[in-house]
Amino acid sequence: TLNELAEVLSRPKFDPYISLNDRQEFFRVFGRVAERVPIVRRVHVCRDPKDDKFLELAINGQASHIVTGDQDLLVLHPFHNIQIITPANYLENTRGSSK
Repeated sequence: TLNELAEVLSRPKFDPYISLNDRQEFFRVFGRVAERVPIVRRVHVCRDPKDDKFLELAINGQASHIVTGDQDLLVLHPFHNIQIITPANYLENTRGSSK
């Protein structure tokens, strides 16, 4: 899924919001701090089977959130006490909690 993150971050749709250099730097830093998560528990629930891997990572890594723009994942919110939210919702929630 790191490969998918790199591909997504290189998409031109993000150009108006953040430079490609900043996105590449984010990916380099993220790659250094990311933890490998062994997948013990498998799921087959997403209407796009290729997205099940993100649910598996969240469950096995004991994540509290999945931040995504993917409608195939967003429709599952909440999933096993994992909040599945858009980047805008995540930013709104974090800004609200820092006040």
